[in-house]
Amino acid sequence: MSRKPLALALGAMLAAGTALTSLTALAAGEKIVVSFQNMSEPFVIAMNRALQDEAKKLDVSLIVVDAQSNSPKQSADLANAVVQGAKGVIVAPNDAKALAPAIDDVQAEKIPVVTVDRRVEGTARPVAHVGADNVAGGRTMAAYVQTLFPNGARIVHLSGQPGSSSAIDRAKGFRDGITAAGAKYQIIADQTANWRRAEGLTVTEGILTANSANPPDVVVASNDDMALGALEAVRSVLGAKSKVQVIGFDALPETLDKVRKGEIAGTVEQSPSTQIRTALNTLVDHIRKGTELKSLAIEPTLITRDNLDKADRIAEVN
Repeated sequence: MSRKPLALALGAMLAAGTALTSLTALAAGEKIVVSFQNMSEPFVIAMNRALQDEAKKLDVSLIVVDAQSNSPKQSADLANAVVQGAKGVIVAPNDAKALAPAIDDVQAEKIPVVTVDRRVEGTARPVAHVGADNVAGGRTMAAYVQTLFPNGARIVHLSGQPGSSSAIDRAKGFRDGITAAGAKYQIIADQTANWRRAEGLTVTEGILTANSANPPDVVVASNDDMALGALEAVRSVLGAKSKVQVIGFDALPETLDKVRKGEIAGTVEQSPSTQIRTALNTLVDHIRKGTELKSLAIEPTLITRDNLDKADRIAEVN
């Protein structure tokens, strides 16, 4: 989906005959708590930047907390949001299932909750979710492998943090897509690198070393940090002229630059700005106007050298 349809989708959710800047502010001292799974991740950094910008437009006060990839801490942070008298909560769950009890407790206090980027499972009541269709994103990666290698390929797959809904969904979409493509597409290694560049490097180095007699054709990583680590590993083990392709997910500026230079084959755009802005507007409209909390799935887009202008953060590439 290009940025224009995404903008239209966001505009449709906001349309209620009132401009954003004229909405009544939340009462003094009333805040929205936003809990991110790990604020050191480049994707989350970009999302938080867009969140802060949108909050200013809406005249909303925020309390932003970092779970540091720790589900017990995130659960405690959500409990603290209740104590702080939060008017609403946005959460990117560290683990799809572990956060369900804490979110149940928040909703039991009549505090509305919206999940963003990562969904939650097993809650007593449904939770509105705004995020990319990660299963579709995984299928997009599988389809691109087939485009790059129509005669078949040996594939390394690096998945994200176990328990994360985005990791689960991207892996499912990719594995299902490759399985459907037939036996000529073989996943020779399938390991987690926990979203981290350093692990993407070390895991891929180990796989390439073990398969030095018959290297893979492509490394498919469920996020760009792991893809960038994998690229370093390919260069280190196989040399700068290696023809092993790398595919990522997130469309980070650093990755977009490498796509432009032909060093990374492609990356999947999931528009963090649109996700968080839509989540915040959805929650604020519910609080201020009583509108229904609804889920919205954003269709990911494959970004290659041919459509770099469709990337959400292309303006940040030097």
